[in-house]
Parts: sequence; structure tokens; C-alpha cells
Amino acid sequence: MEESKTVKYAKKLFDNDKIKRIIIIAGLAGMALIFLSNYVQIGNSSGGEREEEFSVTTYSTQIENDLQSVISRIEGAGQTEVLLTMENSVEYVYLDDSTTKTKEIEPLIRGVLVVCEGGDSPVVVERITEAVTKSLDISAAKVCITKLSE
Repeated sequence: MEESKTVKYAKKLFDNDKIKRIIIIAGLAGMALIFLSNYVQIGNSSGGEREEEFSVTTYSTQIENDLQSVISRIEGAGQTEVLLTMENSVEYVYLDDSTTKTKEIEPLIRGVLVVCEGGDSPVVVERITEAVTKSLDISAAKVCITKLSE
């Protein structure tokens, strides 16, 4: 069987000691870089740190602010204060190797307290209750609405 030109050229290259040394050095350098990559973080690592910065307090404060902003715009609600209680902290789900995160489960909302100027009006209470339950996907039993004291 006749060897192709490419095979002959490759054999000729590998017969040269200088080329062999270059290939071996390049291979060793590649393995060393792979080994070092486990210990050295290169580039912007803010993505990994940002995931760890998640806190229930920040999460609940953001929801409270959003709810307060929306509820205060409901007709008759007036000045509004919102308090949110959370059941647990964020939960991360990992693959079997314990290093690859597949998803994160947000904390569950235990209850919502809304204190507003229109909290004594049944119509306003019903509007706010519906807005809160639909936006947070919680039951009306977890929502308390009361009048803001003067």
C-alpha cells in the first residue's frame, strides 16, 4: 500500500529531533497551563461573587419597595407602607458533582402587611389584596391590610 504525501510529511517532521522537542515542550506547557487554571482565576470574577452576594434582606426590600410604589398608586390607597416576611433563604440546586449550579429557588413569602391611608375602606382593601396576591402568587390569607394611623 502506498503512503499519502501527508503521512510521509508527518513522518519526516517527527524524525527531526528539534521538532520533537518543540512538540514536547508545547505539550508540557499546555498541561501546566491547564493545571494552573484550577488555582488561578483569570478575568472578571464579579459574576461568581455576585451570586454569593444575594441576600434575603435585599430581595425582600426590593419587593417591599416595588409593592409600596404600586399600591400607593391604587385609587384610595394613599400613603402606603409595606412589610414582607420571608420563610427561608435562597436555595441553590446543584448537579451531582456539587460544583455546577442548575438553578436557585427564591425564598418563600410568609406574609405581607400593608398599612395605608385607605385601609379602612373595604373596596380599597379588596383592590390591594387582589393586587398583592396576584403579583406575588400567594393566598389572601397571607395578606393583612390595615389603616395608617394619623
